[in-house]
Amino acid sequence: MATDVIAERLGRLGLELPRQQAPRHPYLAAVEYGGVLYLSGKTAMLGGSVQFPGQLKTSDDIERGRNAAVLCALQVLAAIEAAVGLQRVARLLRVTGYVASDPVFESQPDVVNAASELFIQVLGDAGNHARSAIGVAALPGGSAVELEATVLLTPEDS
Repeated sequence: MATDVIAERLGRLGLELPRQQAPRHPYLAAVEYGGVLYLSGKTAMLGGSVQFPGQLKTSDDIERGRNAAVLCALQVLAAIEAAVGLQRVARLLRVTGYVASDPVFESQPDVVNAASELFIQVLGDAGNHARSAIGVAALPGGSAVELEATVLLTPEDS
């Protein structure tokens, strides 16, 4: 998919890709192998700070979690752009969403749906993916949500 189409879709949604920051720990943000891009987890960070911190506990927290998931999805898209360029996305294969949540909170899928919806809005059919939504006690930096993604790439010369 052409980069200008993706930029236009983001613009229509009133969104832009955040600037990527280098990992602060000993790992790579993305690894390409055999035509597949594996992305490290992306939290709800912007400008070096977590925007949606803490555990989700009640149904009143779902919207805050959805906002965090959208920011994480934008971080994923920005990481793809930085690593290989969004025009190389043939298919988003898998997304794993981690939601920092209280043991009684059961709406992790509702939270992660916001990221899935954004991927489809921005990437079209290539944004459809397999997915898991998992509740955890805490996430890096206190983020409410973290996303990992696996992406099938088009060959570099096509």
